[in-house]
Amino acid sequence: MTKQKQTIDEKSLWDDARQMLRKAEKDGVETAWDRLEQQTPHCLFCASGLSCRNCTMGPCRISKKAPLGVCGADGDVIVARNFGRFVAGGAAGHSDHGRDCIEALQAVVLGTTQDYIIKDEAKLRRLAAELGIVSEGRTVLEVGRDVCDLFFANYGSQLPQLSFLCRVPAKRREIWQNLGITPKGVDREIAEMMHRTHMGCDNDAANTMLHCARTCLADGWAGSMIATEVSDILFGTPRPRKSLANLAVIKEDQVNILVHGHNPIVSEKIVEAVNDPALIALARKKGAAGINLAGLCCTGNELMMRQGIPMAGNHLMTELAIVTGAVELIVVDYQCIMPSLVTVGNCYHTKMITTADKAKFSGAEHVKFEMHNGREQAWKVVEMAIDRFSLRNPDRVEIPQGPVALVTGFSNEFLLEALGGTLTPLIDAIKAGKIRGVVAIVGCNNPKYQQDYCNVNLARELIKKDILVLVTGCVTTAAGKAGLLVPEAIAMAGSGLQEICGSLAIPPVLHMGSCVDNARILQLAALLANELGVDISDLPLAGSSPEWYSEKAAAIGMYCVASGIYTHLGHPPNITGSELVTKLAVKGLDDLLGACFAIEPDPFKAADLIDERIRQKRQALGLAQ
Repeated sequence: MTKQKQTIDEKSLWDDARQMLRKAEKDGVETAWDRLEQQTPHCLFCASGLSCRNCTMGPCRISKKAPLGVCGADGDVIVARNFGRFVAGGAAGHSDHGRDCIEALQAVVLGTTQDYIIKDEAKLRRLAAELGIVSEGRTVLEVGRDVCDLFFANYGSQLPQLSFLCRVPAKRREIWQNLGITPKGVDREIAEMMHRTHMGCDNDAANTMLHCARTCLADGWAGSMIATEVSDILFGTPRPRKSLANLAVIKEDQVNILVHGHNPIVSEKIVEAVNDPALIALARKKGAAGINLAGLCCTGNELMMRQGIPMAGNHLMTELAIVTGAVELIVVDYQCIMPSLVTVGNCYHTKMITTADKAKFSGAEHVKFEMHNGREQAWKVVEMAIDRFSLRNPDRVEIPQGPVALVTGFSNEFLLEALGGTLTPLIDAIKAGKIRGVVAIVGCNNPKYQQDYCNVNLARELIKKDILVLVTGCVTTAAGKAGLLVPEAIAMAGSGLQEICGSLAIPPVLHMGSCVDNARILQLAALLANELGVDISDLPLAGSSPEWYSEKAAAIGMYCVASGIYTHLGHPPNITGSELVTKLAVKGLDDLLGACFAIEPDPFKAADLIDERIRQKRQALGLAQ
């Protein structure tokens, strides 16, 4: 039976997206939804994880007629191997981002760049003390060198333990030790996963899945956590600030530059350039009223929470932002960037600029950013955008109206400060049931869903139940556009959450950063568990990624579960071809790790599942229901 084509209203929850989808159809521009339709129906062997191309004796497909691959591997082994390589890719992405951040800090402390500085010296010294590095009587650059050396060492396998395992509750470390999944080094675990899944190595599905957990823990408690902490040191620890979101932040009378990707090293320099009076004067000379910078996806999150730069959109808005016809330049670093942006840009006057050698795109122009030339390259890029303003066709410009206000930048440091320097008020509110639990909603968009329908409705349902919601990554834009990231949103929350958030003048949904900043949420969970003397799995916490799509999202979900956090996914990874692996994910991990995955596409049913889990955890702790 042929699947009926989606209507525009079925593709997205948002008016600005629908307006641009109609314009894309009129302009003859292909989008992700069109390409999804072309790829449907998907291969069922691939979707269930039962195809293997790890060697050239195959590729193999497991079925009732052919239950074993050429090498003799069964479906359980093949599914586990495929999942292992999938999460290894995700862990590599976020952890390599962390390595880039260390290299940036190293360039600053060694004096090989004058373009970047340490903006939060106090955090660097606090972090050094936490990690056992002597700070007193030493310059910040001396301390920074030792921090860099220690963080680099986390990528190998020579340390007795990863640095931030000092944050992990003792009970959780004991569980990892007993299961043999204590991570030893970021690169080591990723490399070992690739080795284990080579033909003739690990052929025990359960054993492979345990190493999946270890690989992802190395990402969550090292690679990602390092990326977050070093970004704060270099660019400033986020504090609440107001901003705007949706495609209305694009301005018809100005030079529009969009930054996209994940790494703030490039985009922070672009911010400086667009505020240069000489470049603004040049833009005006070319006929523009000024220069407008807006963000997409996680680079947008990074700039929004530190600089207040507005968000044009999340993952499925990236093509549609170009369809406005008013974007001169889209500047990208890496991750979650659709190659189609080059093609869509060619339909208008938009040029795509790549900046990282690890993320070049055919048809884009490459302007390499390095630590010693960040300022120079940023100024060059902004001049390129100004030059393109005259190429814009005013007859093809159509920008949705009405940007939505939001409040962003809730770091752990700010939360502790707002609570008087201690977690006691938050713990008291949880004990009293005014905050029944805390749920992190994170991750992506996926064109298989109506854009942001699940993200928004899950958040709305949870705050009604007095559950505080934390958001990162692409969910941030969804929550912001839904009006959930402003203090006035407490009107949509339960009475307990209204009281607590109202007293602090904060929203019931708190933005904590980009997707790499899920490490902030791990740290907060550990702080709560350590304060109470319990394991993370004992707390009324949960995680969710309703519309996820990427390897990184799977790695995040895996390290959350391995850390003891019940985690909801809107759809399963490609593991359903193995009953053993599927049962392990949705039940068996609960016995081993005190947490598991829950799969539910309906956000209202998912909210009930999470609510019931929180009720059980509260009951076990003897807390009011």
